[in-house]
Amino acid sequence: MTPPFALRAFGSSDLQVTPLCFGCAPLGGMPETFGYDVPVARALETLRAMVASPVNYIDTAASYGDGESERRIGLLLRELGGLPAGFVLATKVDRDLKTGDFSGEQMKRSLERSLALLGLDRLQIVFLHDPEHTTFEHVLSPGGPLEVLQQYQQQGVIDQIGIAGGPIDMLMRYVETGAFGSVITHNRYTLLNRSAAPLLDLAAQRGMAVLNAAPYGSGILAKGPSAYARYAYQEADTTTLGRAQYMEQICASYKVPLAAAALQFSLRDPRITSTIIGITRPERVAQTVELAQHPMSDDLWPLLDAAGYDTVDPEANRFQ
Repeated sequence: MTPPFALRAFGSSDLQVTPLCFGCAPLGGMPETFGYDVPVARALETLRAMVASPVNYIDTAASYGDGESERRIGLLLRELGGLPAGFVLATKVDRDLKTGDFSGEQMKRSLERSLALLGLDRLQIVFLHDPEHTTFEHVLSPGGPLEVLQQYQQQGVIDQIGIAGGPIDMLMRYVETGAFGSVITHNRYTLLNRSAAPLLDLAAQRGMAVLNAAPYGSGILAKGPSAYARYAYQEADTTTLGRAQYMEQICASYKVPLAAAALQFSLRDPRITSTIIGITRPERVAQTVELAQHPMSDDLWPLLDAAGYDTVDPEANRFQ
C-alpha cells in the first residue's frame, strides 16, 4: 500500500493530494442525514485538527448543511489568514434544496455563495453535485450547469471541474464525455459493496482523479454493525448486516479493527487517487490517521473478499 500521506497527482491537474481526504459533510450539522448534530465550536476544533494533520485535502459542498459546512470552513480560513500553502480544498455546486432548481443560473448562485462563505476568490476543485436530480441532456445543454462551470474555469475562478453523484451508470456516462477531470463515488466501493468497480476502471483509464467517499458505508464498517446498523444512510438489510458481522469476526481474529480494514481496502486500490472520510470530532482526525497505518496481514484480504459483497448499486432504483 502506498504510504497514506505521500502526495499523488490529482488527475492531469497540477494539484497534489494525499491519498486520504477529510470530508466535511457532518461538520455542516446534518442530523437528518447522519442522525446527530455537530455544534459550531466542535466543528472548528475538528477543522483545526485537520489542518494540523499530515492530510492536505478536505472536501465539502454547498448542500452540506445548506452552506453551513462551507461557512464553518470559511471561519477557519479567516482565522488562518487564507488557505494554507500546499493545502487542497474541494467543494461542490448544488441544486436549490428548496425548489430543486438545477439550472445554469442556479449553479452560478451556488458557486458565488461558496466563494463568499469560504472567503476565497478562486476554487481549486469544484464538483457538479448529484446530477441524478436532473437529466444528462440538461446538464450538457447550452447555458446549462456544465457550461456555466466551464465559463468560470476560463475566467480562472475554478482550476478543476469534477462530477460527484450516486448512480454508477449515470457517473460513467458523464465520465465518457471527457468534460470532467475528476469523479467522486460514495458508498459504492467498500468491503460490502463493489458496484463502483466499472466506474473506477473507466475513470482511471482516462487519467482522471478518482475519489472514493464513505468507505465505511456511512458508518457500519467504522462503528460496527451492532452499534450502527445502517448502510448508505439507510437501514441495512439482513444480508449486509450478516456480512458485516462476519467481517468483524475475521478482523478480530487478526487483531485488526474493522474500520482499519475498511479504510485500507480503499487506500490500497491503485485506481483511487484519494479516499474521503467524514470526520466529526477533533480526536477522530488522529484516530483516522492511525487506522490508515494500522499493520495489516496480506492474508486478511482474501478472507474478507470471501465473506461476500454486493455488486448492485445500493440506490440503483431510487432516482428512476
